[in-house]
Amino acid sequence: MHIITDTDLHDSLCQICIDSPHSLLSELDESAKRKIIDTTVCLSYKKGELIYQEGNMPVGLLCLITGKVKIYKEGIGGRVQIVRMAKPIGFIGYRAFFAEEIHIASAEALEDSIVCRIKTELIFDIVRNTPELAMSIIRALATDLGFSNRRTVTLTQKHIRGRLAEALLVLKDTYGYESDDCTLKICLTREDLANLSNMTTANAIRTLSNFASEGIVELTGKKIKIIDKEGLEEINNLG
Repeated sequence: MHIITDTDLHDSLCQICIDSPHSLLSELDESAKRKIIDTTVCLSYKKGELIYQEGNMPVGLLCLITGKVKIYKEGIGGRVQIVRMAKPIGFIGYRAFFAEEIHIASAEALEDSIVCRIKTELIFDIVRNTPELAMSIIRALATDLGFSNRRTVTLTQKHIRGRLAEALLVLKDTYGYESDDCTLKICLTREDLANLSNMTTANAIRTLSNFASEGIVELTGKKIKIIDKEGLEEINNLG
């Protein structure tokens, strides 16, 4: 991880974080936006680097500007469960930030990524004085809670095929397709795919190979092409 010191690059990255239509900060007035730009630190992470770690306290509000990030929790025996995938432009670790609690999961860059870290005191001050922002944050937290509740049911009640099908659809909804409109725009290791689907790596490899032999997906290295989206959705719905 290193701090981006180039002023023009820093300001342009902060501007993306603030003015993106998907940003919670886009509706702030110009004065609040300027304060954020003037005090925010932009950080660059290499693939595989930790952005924050389970058990640590948040040191600011983190906005993912570029790259892809997995949010994961280590369980019994060191087993890993990926609980969420993050994409630009989006905030990560903000449950712990607003709860003023330790992180209950870790965040790792899946590719080279840039994160803006906004000062804690500034964000709390803005939230206290901007009811619209407070409501946007509440809606975002409620949406994430709904997603987590649905995933809990999926990971505990669906069969292996249903879990893997849903994981592939989650990746599609999060990152979309490449220019061919069928190849997922993310490359995950089979281990990560297994950790997203709550299964062993061996089961993930076997089930993915079955999907390929059935003509549902096509595999090229780490690339996954969804050939039969309706078939994948049917497997997901059947559980």
